[in-house]
Amino acid sequence: MAKLPCPCGLDAAYADCCGSLHEGRTAAATAEQLMRSRYSAFVVRDAAYLLRTWSAATRPRDLDLEDDIEWTGLEILGSTGGSAFHAEGTVEFRANYIAEGEPGHQQEDSRFLRENGAWVYARPV
Repeated sequence: MAKLPCPCGLDAAYADCCGSLHEGRTAAATAEQLMRSRYSAFVVRDAAYLLRTWSAATRPRDLDLEDDIEWTGLEILGSTGGSAFHAEGTVEFRANYIAEGEPGHQQEDSRFLRENGAWVYARPV
């Protein structure tokens, strides 16, 4: 049985990469790893994971994921901080998609923080 590649773009199987974060078997060690896992959560439509990894200060009450968007790739454009030695960091990314048959992208420079020792998404920079 072939292992599904991880949507985050790393050369790893989904189950061993972002899937292990989505299932709670591992935790993100860096802000970039959390960013990649959150992108993959959009791909696999895991709203619960997205909410769990969102800062308590900025987290919405619920999250409705759009049915008509197909996420097609993630590009990491840059980052600051966000390592095991930092309490915050930023990750700039471009997430590519197809909506209503038309290609598009979402580009954002995101801020990540540690809350209770875990990396969480805070907001755009």
